[in-house]
Amino acid sequence: MSESRVHFRVSAFPSIAAIFLFIASLALSWGTLRGIGGKTLAASPAPADDGDWIYADHDLNGTRYSPLTQITAGNVNQLTKVCSYTFPEKVPSESEPIVSAGVIYATSDHYTVALDAADCRVLWSYQWVPRATDRVHPHRGAALANGKIIRGTGDDFLISIDAESGKLDWAKQIADPDGGFFIAMPPLVTNDLIYIGPAGSERAGSGWIGAFKLSNGEQVWKFNIIPKDGEPGAETWGPNPETRKHAGGALWTAQSYDSEKGILYVAGGNPAPDFYDDARPGTNLYTNSMIALDGKTGKLLWYNQFIPHDVDDYDITHVNPIFKVNSKTMIASTGKDGNLRVVDGQTHKLVYTVPFATQLNEEVPLSNTPIKVCPGILGGNEWYSGGYSPKLALLVVPSNDQWCSMNMKDKDAPSVAKANTGETSYFGGPIDHGAFTSSRGRLTGFDAATGKERWRYEAPTPLIAGIAITASDLIFTGESGGFFDAVDAQSGKVLLHFDLGDSVQGGVITYSAHNTQYVAVTSGDGNVIGHKSFPEIKGGNPMLTIFALPKK
Repeated sequence: MSESRVHFRVSAFPSIAAIFLFIASLALSWGTLRGIGGKTLAASPAPADDGDWIYADHDLNGTRYSPLTQITAGNVNQLTKVCSYTFPEKVPSESEPIVSAGVIYATSDHYTVALDAADCRVLWSYQWVPRATDRVHPHRGAALANGKIIRGTGDDFLISIDAESGKLDWAKQIADPDGGFFIAMPPLVTNDLIYIGPAGSERAGSGWIGAFKLSNGEQVWKFNIIPKDGEPGAETWGPNPETRKHAGGALWTAQSYDSEKGILYVAGGNPAPDFYDDARPGTNLYTNSMIALDGKTGKLLWYNQFIPHDVDDYDITHVNPIFKVNSKTMIASTGKDGNLRVVDGQTHKLVYTVPFATQLNEEVPLSNTPIKVCPGILGGNEWYSGGYSPKLALLVVPSNDQWCSMNMKDKDAPSVAKANTGETSYFGGPIDHGAFTSSRGRLTGFDAATGKERWRYEAPTPLIAGIAITASDLIFTGESGGFFDAVDAQSGKVLLHFDLGDSVQGGVITYSAHNTQYVAVTSGDGNVIGHKSFPEIKGGNPMLTIFALPKK
């Protein structure tokens, strides 16, 4: 932690009367009070339906849908760059900003910043200085609740930053980085509880999710995605209890929450080792599952395991959007296997399963002989989920298509010790990403009730970035090849193809400030999908670029 890295925007006023006039005007026009005497006097976060983007997936249901309509199919080609902000560190650019009351909060691996959402002016900047082992650097966002910015760190701290001043409130270490863990996912906060868990399946960790007090970070409950001895599901891992100590199932994406029923939906990741499965016979609960937990207690309510005994690194990455069909609650799920699944929230059964990426040999057992598998370990839907338009009853899913791998398992088990230190990955077989030039992107629109494909956009490079759907029937997203796109949600037609010259692998959101609709795009170099592994990727430090229509 470095207090010297906190900066403020300072304003001066000639009189008390001027101060109150200024406060009143800001309260009416911005919905926030900020910039007075070096402080940011933030109002309580406004409801998401007023043009804010207050959670990683916009809302707790994870719809990624905004009610804004100022930018339309008729004027979207007029979007121009308003401003940009570049983080002062070269780390993977996979994070998503959040916006409330005219302030945008953006994060990188070690930095958290507050910016004026209309002009990118820095209100404050906070730098986290690691206090423990800090080997892995993917980071995907923060949460805003009760005037606090909540986020995780690579050395497994859960921290709270005051949204007004940028000062650290508290920090709690909730996992052990020397055990292969790191925090990549954005937390979900509701009812004064923070829901978060560590990543680390490829570093021989065993996944869990916990609830922590918003006031001080103390743990309230913990649910083990990989069951401990005596817990239900432990019997699905074979007779050796040591297997479950390094069994994967970790978390690295945003989760969702049904506020009506108080249900937290969790996406259980892949089992580990990924390819070498000799030590883990059985279905391997609760990996690759949609897990429904009581939000207050962490009690398991129900689960649906989509891929028992996975051997292809096919994480179920998302358990959202939550939406309604004929008054029935449905939960969508997507993952790296390239399938969209929709589950009935009442019966917990699959309503339909449809592919959104090219599939080949995904159900063929692995051996010591290489086999081509599609999607490969970088294919399907990665760290940003699909979205839902209630206006169009449309599910939209981005994906990495035609990115295949040659999968095989080693003859011997991988080393836990080497995986924990990052010397090797805990795959149990060679990591074959396939060529970037052979991959494509696909954005697919599905009828939410039936799963019938309505349209698709086939992009020249993988679609890893987030999507934002609007009430004016637009979809904003980005391409790893460096383009910012706007797509017609009714037809799938590309209306804007803007060359950023910077790989887009982070969040893409839309929001309003000063009665103007903006689009924010996060770009920069990637991690596993980065320039080091794929020279075709062009990206620098994490950068946030803001677009809007020209002022009249």
